[in-house]
Amino acid sequence: MSCPIGADEINKLKLFIGFCSQNPAILNLPQLEFFKVFVEKLGGKVPAAEPDLSFSSKPESAPKEPEVESDPESDIDIDNEGCVEPDNDPPQSMGDPTKTPTEEELDQASALRSEAASHFSDQRYEEAVATYEKAINLNPINALFHAKRGQAYLKLNKPNACIRDCNRALELNCDSAAAYKYRGRAHRLLGNWELAAKDLRQACNIDFDEEADEWLREVQPNAKKLQAHKVKQDRKKAEKAERERLERIRRAQEANKKAAEEQKRQQEHTFDQEEDGNDNFSQADLLNAFKDPEVASAFQDIMSNPANVVKYQSNPKIMKIITKVGSAMGKGGAGAGFPGAGFPGAGFPGAGFPGAGSSASNGGFPNFTTPPPSNPSKPDLHDDGLD
Repeated sequence: MSCPIGADEINKLKLFIGFCSQNPAILNLPQLEFFKVFVEKLGGKVPAAEPDLSFSSKPESAPKEPEVESDPESDIDIDNEGCVEPDNDPPQSMGDPTKTPTEEELDQASALRSEAASHFSDQRYEEAVATYEKAINLNPINALFHAKRGQAYLKLNKPNACIRDCNRALELNCDSAAAYKYRGRAHRLLGNWELAAKDLRQACNIDFDEEADEWLREVQPNAKKLQAHKVKQDRKKAEKAERERLERIRRAQEANKKAAEEQKRQQEHTFDQEEDGNDNFSQADLLNAFKDPEVASAFQDIMSNPANVVKYQSNPKIMKIITKVGSAMGKGGAGAGFPGAGFPGAGFPGAGFPGAGSSASNGGFPNFTTPPPSNPSKPDLHDDGLD
């Protein structure tokens, strides 16, 4: 037994039932009272809650409809009066392209052409088509036979068949004005205005024909509108492509700028860390430095006699440590940051040892003067032997 309800109605009913299953309180709406009564008659129960009108029956996972960009210029005022539906008949016979007709076949084909022309004049277009087909089978390499059969197809409102015949005619003779003329007319019947104008113009250029010229003037208004629209569309595409190109350049420039700024920031950060590392010479750094026997020996020598610093001016390792220690202690005062690790009886004012100057001759320690000998010799007294 077939269902009296159509498939579309059944699908709608399924959607409605699914909606009510997810939000049964919706049946409390006055508009759905009839269905609520039906459910209750079947023994069902509808919740007394207020219906959730914000509930959406559309599944959350339902794909969104793609937004179609509207183009106001796409609506062109085209006059399609006189156009016909395209014919979809199987392709007609074009004869054997490898056949070489004999003299007798050529004469027979010529006679059939005259008979087909007579049928055409009497408006018996189907007979004309059938007769031209016989002539084509006898002489398939005659371009005019194909063009004339295409003309008969036009009268039968079969533009696609006409186009196939005219294409074959132009393969056999690329200067066939008749083939261009009838193919142009077929394109006009299909609404292919630009192709129609192109073919009819070519037909008039090869062999001017008043009918072809009249057909050309008929299709030119629509063809010009389409050409103007195409120019606008091409311009819009070119402008869009240029905007996208400029946007890509702008983004690339911004990315390069950000990369350069980030590189500069990293370099500055590294430089600041190096500066901080030079300034923050802690007690641990000093102890690690003194693990080097050469450093320990040099500092012991300098501590025994500050003037000995001159001996280490050509030693970059020793002078580097002296500079760091002096800089750190200069910021914090004598012995700053080195509890219990100061040099006996000596602070490190400025960047050097006590009394040390910054002149090059003194190893970078300001006001450095060589202290007098620890045991200065007493002046000799001349003893004249007199008491």
